Amino acid sequence: MEKEKFFYELENQASKIDINLTQNHLNKFYNYMNLLIDWNTKINLTAITEPEEIIKKHFIDSLTISKYIENNSKLIDVGTGAGFPGIPIKIYKEDVKVSLLDALNKRLNFLNEVIEENKLENIETLHFRAEEIGRNKKFREKYDIATSRAVAQLNILAEYLLPLVKIGGKCICMKGSNIQEEIELSKKAINLLGGEIEKVEEFILPYSDINRSIIIIRKVNKTPEKYPRKPGTPAKEPIV
Repeated sequence: MEKEKFFYELENQASKIDINLTQNHLNKFYNYMNLLIDWNTKINLTAITEPEEIIKKHFIDSLTISKYIENNSKLIDVGTGAGFPGIPIKIYKEDVKVSLLDALNKRLNFLNEVIEENKLENIETLHFRAEEIGRNKKFREKYDIATSRAVAQLNILAEYLLPLVKIGGKCICMKGSNIQEEIELSKKAINLLGGEIEKVEEFILPYSDINRSIIIIRKVNKTPEKYPRKPGTPAKEPIV
C-alpha cells in the first residue's frame, strides 16, 4: 500500500474511535505494518496480511482500548503474539510503560526489531509463560493494567492476568461477540482471583460488521498465593 493511502486510511478509521494520530504516529504504524508483512514470510505471526485488514483488524482494534489506559500506566500485554494490542498502545500513548509477554522467542525477536526500528522507549519483551510470570515476585501484582486479545476463555484468562495486577489496577480483556455466557461462567474465577467485573463494552469496528467486546475487570483483593497454577493447568482445569 502506498504510504499516503495508508496514512489516509489509518487516520480516517482512528478518527471514528475518537483518536487523533500525529504524523509521527502514522510513520511508526507504517513501519510496523511493513515489518509485520516482511517477517510474516519467515515466521507465522498473523493470518491477516493485507494492509487494509492490518489497519482495521490489528491497529484500530488494538487502539479501541486506549481510552481505558491512564497516562503513565504500567501495562503488560499477555500473549502479545505480533504485538497486539501492546505496540499500537505504546505508539499512541508514549508515556505508558509496556511489557510484551510471549512464550515464543521467535515472536519476541520480531517485536524487538519493531521496537528498535521505531525507537520506542520504556517498552520491553518478556519470554515467559503467563503461569510462570504470575508467580514471579518481580512481576506479580506489579502492573496497573494487564491486557490480552483473543488468548483464552475469560475464566482461564483471569488466572493469567489478575495475579499480575496490583490492587486497584485492572484487566482489559479483548473479546469477540456473544460473550454473556462466557462472562457468567467466569464470575466465580474472577471473584476467587481477587477481581470484579466493572464494565462491559460491546461495539462494531469502524467500516466493518465485526463485533467486538471489551471486559474491564477491577482488582479489588489480593490474588491467593496458589494462583496461577502450574503451566497448562488453567487451560486443562479452568476454575468454574
